[in-house]
Amino acid sequence: MSATDCEQQEAGWGILEDLPGDPMIWVLIFSELAAFGLFLGAFIVARAIHPAMFAAGQATLDAHLAGLNTIVLVTSGWAAARGAAAARARDKRTARGWLFGAMALGGVFIAIKLFEYAGEIGQGIGLETSSFFTLYFLLTGFHLLHVGLGIVILAVVSRGAEATGVETGTAFWHMVDLLWIVMFPIIYLVQQ
Repeated sequence: MSATDCEQQEAGWGILEDLPGDPMIWVLIFSELAAFGLFLGAFIVARAIHPAMFAAGQATLDAHLAGLNTIVLVTSGWAAARGAAAARARDKRTARGWLFGAMALGGVFIAIKLFEYAGEIGQGIGLETSSFFTLYFLLTGFHLLHVGLGIVILAVVSRGAEATGVETGTAFWHMVDLLWIVMFPIIYLVQQ
């Protein structure tokens, strides 16, 4: 083993070692937050350049459905946190129950979002309608994919219901929550 290899082993993960779950999930989370940050930055800049177009697009969105989805996703995050606490206490059955609840609420989020999309598409709105809707569908669609991926991750970690695995899955799920909590007001509520 070379001196560099020894130094890297001794250095470990640094600050990431103190975070719950596997440190690699935090590398993924930080990269995903950067990607979403770029998307949201583009949305904000485009809104500043075309305020009337963005106001018109925003007026067609259903903020009530998006608000309901916010409640659903935050409640799901709470259930995932309860699952992580149960996993840390080595209560696998309870951990699985909370994780299944989080996954079910994630499914409700997806159903509501698809219902919302169906209404928009029914109005003739699509990716090419305007810059607002291009960015809207890209941002919310990218987030929706992350919700689906989060459900898969929670399903995988719920099988063994081991504390580190559940904390890893829950960390990803909380990122999904956090992103929606930031996206919801920017897309649906904040006006120029």
